[in-house]
Amino acid sequence: MKIVKYIGIALAIFGAIFATLYFIKTNSKGLIEYETISPKLLSIEKKTVVTGKVIPEDEVEIKPQISGIIERLFVEEGDLVTNGDLLAKVKVVPNEQALNSAKGRLANQIIEMKNAKVDFNRNKSLFDKQIISKQDFENAELRYSQAQQNVNNAQSDLQIIKLGSAGGSSTANTNIRSTVAGTVLEIPIKEGDQVIESNTFNAGTTIATIADLKKMIFEGKVDEAEVGELVLEMPLKITLGAVQDKEFDAKLKFIAPKGNEEEGTVQFKIEGDVYLDDSVFIRAGYSANASIVLEKKDSVMTISESLLQFDRDSNKPYVEIMKTDQEFERKDIKIGISDGINVEILSGLKMEDKVKVWNKTEPKKIGEEDSDK
Repeated sequence: MKIVKYIGIALAIFGAIFATLYFIKTNSKGLIEYETISPKLLSIEKKTVVTGKVIPEDEVEIKPQISGIIERLFVEEGDLVTNGDLLAKVKVVPNEQALNSAKGRLANQIIEMKNAKVDFNRNKSLFDKQIISKQDFENAELRYSQAQQNVNNAQSDLQIIKLGSAGGSSTANTNIRSTVAGTVLEIPIKEGDQVIESNTFNAGTTIATIADLKKMIFEGKVDEAEVGELVLEMPLKITLGAVQDKEFDAKLKFIAPKGNEEEGTVQFKIEGDVYLDDSVFIRAGYSANASIVLEKKDSVMTISESLLQFDRDSNKPYVEIMKTDQEFERKDIKIGISDGINVEILSGLKMEDKVKVWNKTEPKKIGEEDSDK
């Protein structure tokens, strides 16, 4: 009986030990050994990236001086032209009312000229016979000369209405010529289209748009939160979506004094001169990004921005530094500028401090991988 009793006690002890070990094993958590990183002295830049496009500095719209129909085009988009090159020719379609009025004026002037000629001949005959004075004769001669001039003017007006230019004119209004040298960017009309002259009351129809593609500017928009940090003459780095692995230098030359609200935020237009080289041909309208250094500091204490933690109540930054082996304490810090990867430490840390990498992923325990599946 004693042996059975001892056996029962031994089994109870072994069972208690087994249950304890099983409980400890099933409820234990894997310990995490946190890594640490010390601050470093680095140069840090606060940048902003502005999206926009590259456009010619000046675009000139060529418009006709007379209304009519495009009879012929002499250039195509992409052609290089110089000042005075012929771009197009306009065929004049006379206005019936204006044409009829001009013909009527010419007929009236011819009648007046004939009458002035008769009067001139009569006075000349009387003057030769010394019946009238020289002054009366000269007055008759003057009226006749004026009548002849009026006929000439009426004939010129009629010819301009019918043909677009007066006879003997060195440059016909029907010939549309370039006023600048550059590349033809756009021709929004085609042969046979009707065009309207440019005058005081009408902007006129654009025949062609011409620009010098060697003088390009960057045009973009900056948020109101950053525009206050911009200064004229700041350097820019321009990258183009169509040109890979190449940057172009630029200089900020314009900041709009007034912003426009777009999608709930106020945007300010900026422009910068882009310095091109002959190795790449840049087309007007390429999408571009401009990198602007808003602030730069050399050899300052920095840590990785991912090491920062923020107080839930005050939202102030802090880090955890190691005091002894795997024992950490909170340290409130003051931060400066950031480049999105590293952040400047103004106070609260020393170079020899070891900062906890708090967001390291916890390793999985044995068996968890299978349960996830």
